[in-house]
Amino acid sequence: MRKYFLLLALALSQALSAPAWAQDYPVRDIRSVCNFAPGSGADIIVRYYSDKLSRLAGKPVVVENKPGAQGLLATDYVAKSKPDGYTILITPASSTLATAPHIFKHIPFDPLKDFQPVTTINSLPFVVAVDAAKPYRSLEEFIAALRAKEGNGFYGTQSNTGQVSAELLKAHTGLKTAYVPFKITGDAFTALLGGNIDWMSVDATWAATQHPHKVRILAVTSAKRSSTLPDIPTMIELGYKDFDITAWWGVVVAAGTPRPIVDKLAGWVNQITLAEDTKQFLARSALEAFPGSPEQMAALIKTDTERWRGYVRMAKIEPQ
Repeated sequence: MRKYFLLLALALSQALSAPAWAQDYPVRDIRSVCNFAPGSGADIIVRYYSDKLSRLAGKPVVVENKPGAQGLLATDYVAKSKPDGYTILITPASSTLATAPHIFKHIPFDPLKDFQPVTTINSLPFVVAVDAAKPYRSLEEFIAALRAKEGNGFYGTQSNTGQVSAELLKAHTGLKTAYVPFKITGDAFTALLGGNIDWMSVDATWAATQHPHKVRILAVTSAKRSSTLPDIPTMIELGYKDFDITAWWGVVVAAGTPRPIVDKLAGWVNQITLAEDTKQFLARSALEAFPGSPEQMAALIKTDTERWRGYVRMAKIEPQ
C-alpha cells in the first residue's frame, strides 16, 4: 500500500510539473534541422524562419544541415529525436512527408505516426511554361498546337511534382506528350529555348524569374491564383476540374512532444509567417504565406499522402 501511494505521489508530481516545464520552454538552444545543403533555396527558408524564431523564443535557434537521400536523412533524424521541442524540422513537407512513402520503396519513418505537426508556413504552385518566343498566348492555343504535332511533342521537368502536374494535364486532355527527365531545371530551360522540348512543368519560383521575357507562363496548378503571378489563370479556371497541385512547407517535431510546447511553437511560427516582411520575403520566391494549426497540418499530411498514392500511379513513377 505504501508503494502504491509513493507511485501515486510521483505521478501527481509529474503531472503538476509538466505544465510548468512547458511554460518555461525554451530554456536552452533549439536545433533547427534542414533537409538540404547550406546555400540551397531550402536552406535560405530554414535560416530565415530560424532567425526570426530565435528572437521570439529568446534562445538561439541553431540550423543544422543534414542533406542526403532527397531529404529523408534529416526527416528520419527528427523522427527519432527526443520529443521535447528542442529539435524541429522546417521542411517542404508535401514532398518529405506526404510524397515520400510513394516514391521510395522503403522509408525509415512513418509520416503520419512519427511526427507531431506544428503548422504550415508557405505554399508554391507549379506552372505550364513555354518559350516566350513562341506565339502561344493561352493554354488552349498551346494544347491545340500540341494536338497537331506528331506524338504531341515533349515536356521536361526535374521533379516528381512537375511530372505529376504534367501527367495530370495529359490525363485531362488526352495528350500523349512524352516526358523528358532532367536533373536540373537549367538544363530543361536550355532544351526549351533550343526547341528540343515544347514546354516545362516547373515550380513558380524558377518560372517567375524568367517570365515574361524568356518563358511565358500559361497556367498555374494551384487552386487559387498566385499573388506573385496574379494575371495567370489557374487550371481550374481554365476548365480542368479539381486540378490542384501545390507544394507546401511546414514545421514538425517528434511525436509525443507536449502539446503546450507545440502550441507555443505554432504561435511563434504563425506570427513570423503573417508578418509583412515575411510575406515580402516569400513573394520574392513566388511563395504564398500559408499559416495554419497543428490540426490543419495533420489533416493536410493525411490528405496529400492519399492523393499522392494515386498521382504516383497515374504518372507511372517507379519507387526508388
